[in-house]
Amino acid sequence: MIPSRFDYVAPSTLDDAVTLLREHGGEAKVLSGGQSLIPMLKLRLATPTVLVDINRIPGLDYVEERDGALHIGALAREAELERSEVVRSRYPLLADTAHVIADPIVRNSATICGNVAHGDPGNDHPATMIALDAKFVIRGASGTRTVAARDFFVGLFTTVLEPDEIVTEIVIPTPTPRSGGAYQKLERKVGDFATAAVAAQLTLDATGACQRAGIALTNVGATPIRAASAESFLTGKPLDATTIGEAATMAASAAEPVADRRGSEEYKRDLVRVLAARALQTAARRARGETGTREG
Repeated sequence: MIPSRFDYVAPSTLDDAVTLLREHGGEAKVLSGGQSLIPMLKLRLATPTVLVDINRIPGLDYVEERDGALHIGALAREAELERSEVVRSRYPLLADTAHVIADPIVRNSATICGNVAHGDPGNDHPATMIALDAKFVIRGASGTRTVAARDFFVGLFTTVLEPDEIVTEIVIPTPTPRSGGAYQKLERKVGDFATAAVAAQLTLDATGACQRAGIALTNVGATPIRAASAESFLTGKPLDATTIGEAATMAASAAEPVADRRGSEEYKRDLVRVLAARALQTAARRARGETGTREG
């Protein structure tokens, strides 16, 4: 299909981009990687009157570790996460996630900030960011604010972003020693949205027990779902097969799937249980230093 008519502007500064968004209100859309927006334009699921292309704004394409955190700029591409040695060695959950997003052609264009700003519960990064306790830096007409990933997604394709705001940066705390993460996803074919997926991030104490757990679910609800009860259950416990199995069952209970061509509600909920157990097992092994950054 052909998109409806729209005006195209390519500002050279963030201030100009925000001004354009403020002037046009909800009639404007931000274009960064375009891998989610352009298909919606073609299907006329999105019909903006103005497209604000931020790709000509310099200085937004970084992936760098500084000040105790990983900083990801608004124009950093998925492929940059795959190439980053820092991401592969210190943020394996993030590396896992980037590796299973669509295909290499898409990953060369798609941006991480655009992935989360789109608010699609089928996108992979939202759950990852919740599990990693990430924060999103948001720029708008009223200034800059920071929102925790767990508070960012409020409904289907709906976030806390105002019409004049842009996610300019993602900030992920650098994992402490004895930390590991993993992302487990089942898809019908390579590059597809997940039937279900689970992000897990663990930090162990000196005895090997769980000190902190982050668990979030992809595509089994109207938003990415934080499995808070499973996180609390794991804290302070040894990460043996029994404990992980119980936590995985609790994570599955947090899922809110809808039956579709990918499977029934019961199937998807049990799939979450299986994927959660696998993600937690891999995260625990990585936290102990027993495996590399990616498996499977």
